[in-house]
Amino acid sequence: MNSPASEPTDHKQSNFLRQIIENDLAQGTYASRHWGGSPGDAAHHAQGPSDPARVRLRFPPEPNGYLHVGHAKSICLNFGLARDYGGVCHLRFDDTNPEKEDQEYVASIVDSVRWLGFNWESAGTNHLYQASDYFDFMYRAAEYLIEAGHAYVDEQSPEEMRANRGDFGKPGVDSPFRSRTPAENLARFREMRDGQLADGAAVLRARIDMASPNINMRDPAIYRIRRATHHNTGDRWCIYPMYTYAHPIEDALEQITHSICTLEFEDQRPFYDWLLERLAEGGLLSAPPPRQYEFARLNLTYVITSKRKLAQLVNEARVSGWDDPRMPTIVGLRRRGYTAEAIQLFAERIGVTKSDSWIDYSTLEGALRDTLDATASRAMAVLDPVKLVITNWDALHGAGLLDDCSAPINPHAPEQGRRSFQFGKELWIERSDYEETPPKGFHRLYPPQTAADGTSKPGNRVRLKYGHVVQCTGALRDDQGRITEVHAELVPDTKSGTPGADAIKVKGVITWVGVHDAVPAEVRLYERLFNDAHPDAGGKNFLDSLNPDSLRTVQAYLEPSLASAGVDDRYQFERHGYFVADRRDHHPDKPVFNRTTGLRDSWGK
Repeated sequence: MNSPASEPTDHKQSNFLRQIIENDLAQGTYASRHWGGSPGDAAHHAQGPSDPARVRLRFPPEPNGYLHVGHAKSICLNFGLARDYGGVCHLRFDDTNPEKEDQEYVASIVDSVRWLGFNWESAGTNHLYQASDYFDFMYRAAEYLIEAGHAYVDEQSPEEMRANRGDFGKPGVDSPFRSRTPAENLARFREMRDGQLADGAAVLRARIDMASPNINMRDPAIYRIRRATHHNTGDRWCIYPMYTYAHPIEDALEQITHSICTLEFEDQRPFYDWLLERLAEGGLLSAPPPRQYEFARLNLTYVITSKRKLAQLVNEARVSGWDDPRMPTIVGLRRRGYTAEAIQLFAERIGVTKSDSWIDYSTLEGALRDTLDATASRAMAVLDPVKLVITNWDALHGAGLLDDCSAPINPHAPEQGRRSFQFGKELWIERSDYEETPPKGFHRLYPPQTAADGTSKPGNRVRLKYGHVVQCTGALRDDQGRITEVHAELVPDTKSGTPGADAIKVKGVITWVGVHDAVPAEVRLYERLFNDAHPDAGGKNFLDSLNPDSLRTVQAYLEPSLASAGVDDRYQFERHGYFVADRRDHHPDKPVFNRTTGLRDSWGK
């Protein structure tokens, strides 16, 4: 059940948008509105029961690509505000550019928003809309603007229009077609609609002020000719509204109260207000109109969010696809092992401001660690394996015998029980856990040492986690000098959890997997896609900053509990970090795990 609409459901951090919404609710700004009816028909403004407490927001992506982490911030913001103030957030596709849009992107966006934990249903109504739902109304509104003298058909070439627009230091020049009568413009506009003019031959422009200091108000184009099949309307239309014209109309027809967008649209706000005022004057829309508010977009280090550049990475096979775990797309983050809770926590932590700033990538990873630490099952894994042979095992335990060991599935949730594995004569350990000549401070396995004065020091003792203490005796090498086996002796009566096990004190503890029950797996070790914190800043070619080591694939051994891992199951591989069973390639017969993030931020260290 929703809490009272005038109060957030919990004590969220305040920001300027929350203050605006709370003030509007307190002042009853939209109390005169009547909710109900069918968006797309202006008559619905006067229908339905009064609901003065409700706020309506919208998330309006263009279906021309996959959503990225910047969109995730906007999703969490808009849907989160609607949730906290007892309102509703619409999902609306701004599908006004048929040449770049596709149903594939529509499906991906729907899936991504749902995965992030949000929906657009309210009181039995599905608030999923498309700009193309309103094309008929938008056309009628355009004809009204023409008849009222607020719009005209311009047949200058694109180059002439660009030159006559002026710049920040020079006012624009009126089009020679600006003085046409409403009747002439209306006839010409209908010829555009009926396909009698070629693509690019004419545009419909709003008549505002060619001398405006805001270049966006210098008679912006609101309709263009574009012969392209639309994924929703097919070939019904050969003229399409411009985004800046369509968006405020969509907001008004859906009775949005707070239209929240990023700062690059701030200069478009005067046109947004101008258009809604003109249509309200003509009786096409009711008051009060929606208001547009801008916030700073997400700028994340080591990431690019340009759809064009992300598409270039995919098209040039620099990555394996839109869902490559190195991509900042929501599908990529999901495949990397990010959780919806982590992305929501990240969005909450970075907050909402009106000034641009950079967020360090480690903030995103920190939110992920903080959510996974409490929920991820633990497991041991050896990513760069070398065999450890316990040379006195047979003498102490008997040939072929194994010792049962166990560990918590999740130390934060003891009710989940324990996982089991077995200790035997042959184990897999990390190659880096053995050093022939140990550096200072090295507390893992090394053989007996002879000092410069001729004195000898025995091989080091370490605890094999959840198992026994062993003492290193040496190693075998192949013809190329590479270590093939590490040898050690078991120290009796040191099994973890047994009486007296702590009598032998050691400084080093290492993880291991039994050779006899290990699960072979492909493990993909992902790093950041770019070496440069700002890969496309200052005119740089972002491709020059690609990290050649952003993916390394290894053949690893995992403890037997991971034999039953399912797609998207997340684990903390002890010592190594957080990993997820790949949602595309993982199969019980051929396990594939992706490294999501390390246990701490070690980038560049």
